[in-house]
Amino acid sequence: MELSEKGYEFVEHELPFRYEEDGLHVTRGSAWTGPGCHEGCGVLMYTDDKGKLVKVEGDPENPFNQGRLCIRCLAAQDVVNSDKRLKHPMKRVKKDRGLDKFERITWDEAYDLIEERLNTIKEEYGAESVIFTQGTGRDIASWNTRLCWSFGSPNQVFHMSGLSCYAPRVSGCFATTGSFWVGDYSQPFANRYDDPHWKRPEVILIWGNNPVVSNSDGIFGHWIIDCMKRGSKIIVCDPRTTWLASKAAYHLPVRPGTDAALAMGILNVIISEDIYDHDFVDRWCYGFDELADACKEYTPQRVAEICWIDAEDMRKASRMIANAENAILQWGVGFDMTREAIPASAAAFDIMSITGNIDKPGAMIAPTSILYYMGGWGYDELLSEEQKAKRLGLDKYALLRFGVMAGHTDTMIEAMETGKPYPIKAAWIETTNFLACTAPDPKRTLAAYQELDFIVGVDLFMTPTLMALADVILPAATYPERSGIRVGDGCQRGEAIVKACDAGDCRSDQQISLEMGKRFNPEAWPWDSVEEMYSFILEDNGVGMDFAELEERSPVYLPFEYDRYEKGKLRADGKPGFNTQTGRIELWSTYFQKAGLSPLPYFEEPVPGPTSTPELLEEYPLVLTTGARQWASFHSEHRQIPSLRAVHPDPVLQINPKTAAKHGVRNGQWVWVENQRGRALRKIEITPTLPERIVSTDHAWWLPEAAPELEDGLYGLWDMAINQLIPWECGKSGFGCNYKTMLCKIYPAN
Repeated sequence: MELSEKGYEFVEHELPFRYEEDGLHVTRGSAWTGPGCHEGCGVLMYTDDKGKLVKVEGDPENPFNQGRLCIRCLAAQDVVNSDKRLKHPMKRVKKDRGLDKFERITWDEAYDLIEERLNTIKEEYGAESVIFTQGTGRDIASWNTRLCWSFGSPNQVFHMSGLSCYAPRVSGCFATTGSFWVGDYSQPFANRYDDPHWKRPEVILIWGNNPVVSNSDGIFGHWIIDCMKRGSKIIVCDPRTTWLASKAAYHLPVRPGTDAALAMGILNVIISEDIYDHDFVDRWCYGFDELADACKEYTPQRVAEICWIDAEDMRKASRMIANAENAILQWGVGFDMTREAIPASAAAFDIMSITGNIDKPGAMIAPTSILYYMGGWGYDELLSEEQKAKRLGLDKYALLRFGVMAGHTDTMIEAMETGKPYPIKAAWIETTNFLACTAPDPKRTLAAYQELDFIVGVDLFMTPTLMALADVILPAATYPERSGIRVGDGCQRGEAIVKACDAGDCRSDQQISLEMGKRFNPEAWPWDSVEEMYSFILEDNGVGMDFAELEERSPVYLPFEYDRYEKGKLRADGKPGFNTQTGRIELWSTYFQKAGLSPLPYFEEPVPGPTSTPELLEEYPLVLTTGARQWASFHSEHRQIPSLRAVHPDPVLQINPKTAAKHGVRNGQWVWVENQRGRALRKIEITPTLPERIVSTDHAWWLPEAAPELEDGLYGLWDMAINQLIPWECGKSGFGCNYKTMLCKIYPAN
């Protein structure tokens, strides 16, 4: 490996950045949306002489994925070349939203219309009356937030009740530890598992996600398998017996929504048996005695009754974690998607804290600082203190000040409906299909948005959300059609190698943000091109080269070291410790206490639930968990791609054989899944991998082949959307919502 003056590592490639193979042109790059993905895997993009993308393969020379790709990336050419792509800017012909009546316009016409309408609204109601919302596209976030803040609005929002994806864990961790933490699978190093500084984790605690399918939070799921091959043992907390659960030393099939109780039970065993890391706790943790008292009531037997698990398995799993030399918590949205997400995630992370699995090889590590740019930058620079104070929800939910600079979505919906604390008049919707995917109670959400004066949509394809709401639509480019930069474990370059939207006129999200940003606030967008913006980021982080130079050197690995808390590298003042008020990891949180929240983790029964509302069990006897990930789709994407749709053509409801027999349903039968809020169609999939009292379904379903207009069902949305069963109802902290724990009944559909 080659080192720069700043300590950055460059991967030495055997093959050049571009080369020829079997009559095709091959270009090395990385895939980081769109189409959607969390990762940024290294790819080899194959194009013909006309610039058409023919196929995509994994890049074996990229340390991140080492040549491995999921089926979505392998089918990228089907997305890029789809005749269903949005190819030109459009505006709605009539004012009536929900009608499939659009006319093609030029980019200048679209920009002129957007500039005029949004600036008029800004002048009359204030910049805060315009919200900017985006989906899970990782390199889109930075530009969407900067566009929002440069316009003058503090309201960049993520469209989930309680911001229930990633944000609860991020904000909670920042409040209690001063950083966010991920598992160390050697991803900070260019030579990966061979790096002498790294040690394989002895135990990996997989909780609230199925990483080999979801690949969430920048973690490539197969890294866990790589570690297992090197001797790592795994513990899986999941209601379903997933493939990983079948390989686990212990599988704890926790009842959805009771993760906090399980975490408190594990803490109870570790503390009561005196197998925690005394040295780390004494030196670097605050509030241990209070935590120990809070955990006393969560005995293994009580936790077993709450969580529907085996008490002895929980004891043994707890001991395995505590006695391991190093351990990782591979946590996911199972924590975020419960109403009291903050205490649940705090309890789980406390397990890592009291066992000393912090900032050391093969344990929990904090990502590097360049990630700041991919989450957006310019908040302090672009917004006045007066505008910052107007961020939706900030007056009610103090935890919004930590880690996530987002407007509060539940408060936004209320503002749309009531005009308080101020009216919301316009929206910029970028690569998010929230009516089908993330928004609870989509009919309430639709009604709220229909009151807005003007809505802009940016996406690759027409979606139910755009069809129902957008007044102007801008067509976005896919990753092979644009230049890009991917940062995280390493800094990777993606080259625009395909003519954007063949026979069309697509532009990248970054280019759209730059061009509109110059119209809104030219001083905030001083760059002449997207490539100049990327060069600014690289220069500001000391990479030592501009964007063009990065092309043939990528991926570039940022400097990384362990034990930073002991060296004063996690605090702005340079003192040893953590970036909290006490300088320690706060098991008893001073910030939570000041914010009017419980300073200690706790468990609260989901409502409704089999314990909290037993009177509902006669009508709704099953616990429903939603959002099971599938190989062939990324949330609501890929439904219109035949090669991927064939892999998973219909939404399914997984159900235990005994439960299916009890309810008189058979494999492959269509049923209604219903609760007191709504219902959705699902196809029965009988499987022994679920307990008898729990059913599981995938999310974000709509039917691109169905009638598009609102009055005709909006692409089948009102039959397929499982989020119709979920309410807008966040937790006490403003974070979390019960996406994964509801009561339901099932019955045959005619």
